[in-house]
Amino acid sequence: MNRINGILKSKLTGNVAVAGLAILAVIYAIPHSSPDSNPVGMALDRVTASASANASTDASANDAATGWDLPNLDNARVDSWIKLFSTDPKVKSRFAVWLDRKDTYEPMISAKLTERDMPQDLIYLAMIESGFNPKAQSPAAAGGLWQFISETGKRYGLTVTKKVDERNQPAKATDAALAYLSDLHDRFGSWYLAAAAYNTGENRVGRIMKQVTGNEKGTDADYYRISSLLPKETREYVPMMIAAATISKDPGKYGFADAVADADQSDQGSDPMAE
Repeated sequence: MNRINGILKSKLTGNVAVAGLAILAVIYAIPHSSPDSNPVGMALDRVTASASANASTDASANDAATGWDLPNLDNARVDSWIKLFSTDPKVKSRFAVWLDRKDTYEPMISAKLTERDMPQDLIYLAMIESGFNPKAQSPAAAGGLWQFISETGKRYGLTVTKKVDERNQPAKATDAALAYLSDLHDRFGSWYLAAAAYNTGENRVGRIMKQVTGNEKGTDADYYRISSLLPKETREYVPMMIAAATISKDPGKYGFADAVADADQSDQGSDPMAE
């Protein structure tokens, strides 16, 4: 993850610059109605509201046409990840491994999502968590297909001891992960926010949501409203997931139709981009 964030740094800086110019244009178009008015704040509110409304409208039409069941909100970070996954040779090779492994676990995960009436596109959360490697381990001691830490795994019914670690059992870990995600969605009212909380912790997301919006519950567009206050990895988490879904839904469009995974497919660290 750190290596990829480094690659993206210059690209995301460019995107921020473009956004900054757009905000400045709106600021100077707003009449200063009173000495107490805050034109910068007003501009930011208008830009955010307009972008959210447009994104939601466009996403709804696009989702219905292409079979998405998670919102596919238009965002420059998603585009950056799509480009990275599909053009960087080393990253593309690794992503080809993910696609190959997906065939093994998709039927099981899909069936469990259907049982719970949850979005099928949540499978891509497992994709970016572990690259569909059920034995993945992280430096922070998270493990398995869904990268549970020990405490959360136990909270959702998994046995985690020196002798038995059910985080590494795909079916049981999937049951626990979907139960956790369902609880997070109930709390935050949004799958984007639920995914953010899954990555960085529900209390942090709840605290930031209250700070920015005054309420823990929100919409998928609120993920981007609060993203600047999230840890860097979490800021990229949902865009990375949506980018992975975008490519997986039409791999041929992005050069994966006949892709051969050149990378070693042996089990390795939890970072799905690990060399």
